Amino acid sequence: MRTVGGRTDRVVVVGAGLSGLSAALQLAGRGRTVTVVERDQHPGGRVGRADIAGYRIDTGPTVLTMPDIIDDAFAAVGEKLTDRLELEPVHPAYRASFADGNALAVHTGAQEMYAEIERFAGRREADAYLRLRAWLTKLYETEFDGFIGSNFDSPLALVTPGLAKLVALGGFRRWENVIRRYLHDERLLRVFTFQALYAGVPPQSALAVYAVIAYMDTVAGVYFPRGGMRALPDAMAAAAQAAGVEFRYGAAVTDLEWSGSRATAVRTATGERIEADAVVLTTELPDTYRLLRRTPRRLVPLRPAPSAVVAHVGCRAVEAAPDHHTIVFGQAWDQTFRDIITDGRVMSDPSLLVTRPTASDPSLAPAGRDLLYVLAPAPNTQVGQVDWDATSSSYVEHMLDVVSTRLPGVGQDAEVLHVVTPADWARQGMAAGSPFALAHNFAQTGPFRPANTVRGVDNVVLAGSSTVPGVGVPTAVMSGRLAADRITGTPVARSVSEVHR
Repeated sequence: MRTVGGRTDRVVVVGAGLSGLSAALQLAGRGRTVTVVERDQHPGGRVGRADIAGYRIDTGPTVLTMPDIIDDAFAAVGEKLTDRLELEPVHPAYRASFADGNALAVHTGAQEMYAEIERFAGRREADAYLRLRAWLTKLYETEFDGFIGSNFDSPLALVTPGLAKLVALGGFRRWENVIRRYLHDERLLRVFTFQALYAGVPPQSALAVYAVIAYMDTVAGVYFPRGGMRALPDAMAAAAQAAGVEFRYGAAVTDLEWSGSRATAVRTATGERIEADAVVLTTELPDTYRLLRRTPRRLVPLRPAPSAVVAHVGCRAVEAAPDHHTIVFGQAWDQTFRDIITDGRVMSDPSLLVTRPTASDPSLAPAGRDLLYVLAPAPNTQVGQVDWDATSSSYVEHMLDVVSTRLPGVGQDAEVLHVVTPADWARQGMAAGSPFALAHNFAQTGPFRPANTVRGVDNVVLAGSSTVPGVGVPTAVMSGRLAADRITGTPVARSVSEVHR
């Protein structure tokens, strides 16, 4: 594995998102002097926050999986995740609501899920689920260290005995086709393939290696931190600070100073100059290339993932309220992907993620009220043909109509607190207005994804959603560790699988 040469005593991490915080913890634990520079007044990055009218809103991701990966970052400085954060398992992980009026509770326990599928679709499908579960588990165990948790210097680095096992498991076949080997009920098929939306690719064309996301959701379990998702970056930042990491908030990075091919200092809009032996950039891709004074050289242009419209809504609390996470599937599932990925328009028959964080932590809303997070996948601004500034209000109203129709009693006395559209994501500097960064097609997977090292740059390493291993909370944390490994080398006996087995 290629690593940064020369001195690496002082490291500046640009960005206090999950990848930057993870890198800071790992580097501090390995004896480096670390400074984190963040443009906002708090940590979190894409794990955003807003406090409105007594509601404590998470504006970024709401699904938290694989806490053992996060715990590895805390362990780097001799702490435990549970020392800083109160995590609660979410049961069921999801509730899937289908257009035919039926619903399925998605349990992570094998026997509970077997019984639920038997009730929902019969014993044959329940038996098939157990075989699918075993396959998902083996897929995860096979690909984690050698594929997700590894740095690649070239595509040839992928050619290992682990690759042969991954191929034999069907990891490079199409995700949906592999799941169809087990399940025949179309509704169940959606439950184990909808996660392809996170990867930015339709399940019919996504690689089956990304079915590992379904393992994380439906086998490993879903969690929620008390205090909301913001509690996670707050806890990571507190642990880093206790380990000696210095934080500079409210300081946007404007430039890097160079001596030949090495960055020697970071400059901020507040006029600070911070000397560095190495730099970790977790910035949005356009800012990254600007700071590096480079443009990407790729035979195939980078393809951004689809975007989303997110509406944060306060409403009257009801006794028969939904679970923490509900997936409202529309009837025209296949058309959904054509609408947002190919045609660049809003879904003709919306499928929505409805998250109710007050199900796990009522303190996130005023007494007698619920907080809803309603996400609708949407085209990014590169392919989109939508004037969001003109149409967002009417589209959000349509989203809430779907919620109230499919989840009776939910959304009464509603107040729209905050809305984020692809246009808003773009104004935050996200490429093509997508919070999901780059799509995980074959040309942007593993060693073919933009690397965390840059040709011609000796001591700047990248981390975050746009580089390896990809999009999501666990992978963002993993990205920070991979960046740290590029600077210090991989610590002895620190295999990721050993950490959480």
